[in-house]
Amino acid sequence: MSRTVICKKYQKELPGLTTPPLPGAAGQEIFETVSQQAWLEWMQHQTMIINEKQLNMMDMGARTYLSEQRNKFFNNEDFEQAEGYVPPSE
Repeated sequence: MSRTVICKKYQKELPGLTTPPLPGAAGQEIFETVSQQAWLEWMQHQTMIINEKQLNMMDMGARTYLSEQRNKFFNNEDFEQAEGYVPPSE
C-alpha cells in the first residue's frame, strides 16, 4: 500500500514520496506535504530554471534562489518561468 499525503500544491490526497528528497527540516516538510506528482513536476521545472539561468549550484546564492522558487512552486505563488516556455496543452 502506498503512502499518501494531502499535497499542498494540489490541495488533495495523492501518493507521497517514499523518502525525504532533501536532508534536514526542508526535506521532512516536503516529505510530509508534497505529493510524488508535484515533486516530479518540480524536478522538471528546476532543471529548466538551472539551464535557462545558467545557475552554478556550487554558488550559495543560486541554491538559495532555487530554494525560494521551490517554495513558491509548492505554495502556488508566482514562480520563475523559463523564458519563452509554453507548457504542453492537455
